[in-house]
Amino acid sequence: MNKTQTVQSLFQPFSSKNMDLANRIVMAPMTRQFSPNGVPGADVAAYYRRRAENGVGLIVTEGTVINHPDASNIANVPHFYGEEALAGWAHVVAEVHEAGGRIIPQLWHMGARGNVGDYTETEIAAIVEAFAQAAFEAKRIGFDGIEIHGAHGYLVDQFFWEKTNTRTDSYGGDMVARTRFAVEVVEACRRAVGPDFPIVLRISQWKASDYTAKLAATPEQLEQFLAPLIAAGVDIFHCSTRRFWEPEFTGSELNFAGWTKKLTGKPTITVGSVGLDSDFMSFFTEKTGSSNTGIEALIERLERQEFDLVAVGRPFIVDPAWAIKIRDNRTAELIPFTSEAVKTLF
Repeated sequence: MNKTQTVQSLFQPFSSKNMDLANRIVMAPMTRQFSPNGVPGADVAAYYRRRAENGVGLIVTEGTVINHPDASNIANVPHFYGEEALAGWAHVVAEVHEAGGRIIPQLWHMGARGNVGDYTETEIAAIVEAFAQAAFEAKRIGFDGIEIHGAHGYLVDQFFWEKTNTRTDSYGGDMVARTRFAVEVVEACRRAVGPDFPIVLRISQWKASDYTAKLAATPEQLEQFLAPLIAAGVDIFHCSTRRFWEPEFTGSELNFAGWTKKLTGKPTITVGSVGLDSDFMSFFTEKTGSSNTGIEALIERLERQEFDLVAVGRPFIVDPAWAIKIRDNRTAELIPFTSEAVKTLF
């Protein structure tokens, strides 16, 4: 099997619950801060369209904040509420669909206070409703599903993690109890969009404040954590790790997405340094791909159905044609990511 044949596994169609994708490549959500006053403009629409017309199977937008005062403390992050912002997103959707792509928004509450104990049950209910309203609007303006950001130490994840959730009411306690807030968010979104609209939940063990954090220390604990979320209505889990090749638990090579799929039977998206490690690209320039971090190892995991979809982040910031260049073995044309790339919206 030659290298072009090998990468074709990334370009097989995927179908699951009204989510029909041309291939297995997902553009990961990445905060860009190019939406003045929270409104995505024509440049944002063109940015996403370029990725759609260059072979991305599914685009997950940058985090978009729901309608709550604490939802964001970063300037120029797009809103997912208000007539002007939603009109901007409707234009994004139209551009992506015209280019043949699929797109879902990532719905986000940053949890700016940093302590879930600050929220009363009345305010929790308001935040849940804000997520549901955003989900409703996503379906109304034509998105292909939604992703709820439940990772990296933001609000949903602050409820998940015992170090940030020390509540003694029904929103805190053991691992299952700490899923209650997320369960209510997912259930409310499901009511808002109906039974067939795809809901993706992004989860992570690691936090922005602690890369070694673990919500679940064992597969048994992970199964306990995931079960209420499945019952609430999650269709796909987007399993964020810092490096896709790292095993999640000792005694198994499965990564986080692999374990999540094994325990739930649900489709999963893997993510974490795909396309960034030097060994990834050495596969295309050397006689053999020998590294566990390279594309050959990624493809092997995909082909044995450890996970279903592969999210790529920073390479897409700098190179909108990354997917088709990989597909067509045009790797000499790939544009390397640098920190300068985040300063423009190309």
